[in-house]
Amino acid sequence: MAGKVIGIIGGMGPLATVDLFNKITLNTEAATDQEHPRVCIDSNTDIADRTAALLYGGEDPTEELVKSARRLESIGADMLVMPCNTAHGFYDAIAASVGIPVLHMIRITAAEVARRGYKKVGLLATDGTIATGLYQDCFKSSGIEMITPETAEEQAEVMRVIYDGVKAGNAELPVYAFRNICQRLISRGAQTLILGCTELPPAFAMYDLRFPTVDPTLELALEAIRQSGCRLKPQKPSLPSADEADV
Repeated sequence: MAGKVIGIIGGMGPLATVDLFNKITLNTEAATDQEHPRVCIDSNTDIADRTAALLYGGEDPTEELVKSARRLESIGADMLVMPCNTAHGFYDAIAASVGIPVLHMIRITAAEVARRGYKKVGLLATDGTIATGLYQDCFKSSGIEMITPETAEEQAEVMRVIYDGVKAGNAELPVYAFRNICQRLISRGAQTLILGCTELPPAFAMYDLRFPTVDPTLELALEAIRQSGCRLKPQKPSLPSADEADV
């Protein structure tokens, strides 16, 4: 093994952590085990719910996030990644607690969206991510218009898929309403959908949702591979264009 060690602050939730590790593995160009990056994972399920903390006075997750960051640094991580968009609301405290870089998933995603040349995108994310403007702040100087679900009922449906679907391990959850929300964002002019919660890439696979998307988990995985010094596999074209999206 050569290169820098990747540390994953995980457990937010466990499936999202697995998804990131899987994407790091699948997107590394390697003929042997030794050509993959070394990855340390702390799937810390003691980290309190981020949306509850940001919006409703819930338990502050900062202490546990910092514990994970320091634990990973202490065992040799050269950089840290967090497969949780809402946790980036606590990014500054985490980054200040360690002496190694913490990759910022949302900034990485914003750069990729700009690189692809999109002018208007739809954001699917938790209440906490949307209400605190985590994506809006990273996109505000990009010239890219961002739209979100129009009503509280639509946003509640997004949260239902995240919490009652993926986090609950319920592959049988009905997603007809959620599918319609995705289609409405496309109909309002979104050229792609940003899957701004790390439970959403697994959700799109679990429920066979076929829309043009940008996957922040994947973009984080690709940047972590680059910074580790390992080789990236050639990337396949993104999902179908808006005109081809499943209705």
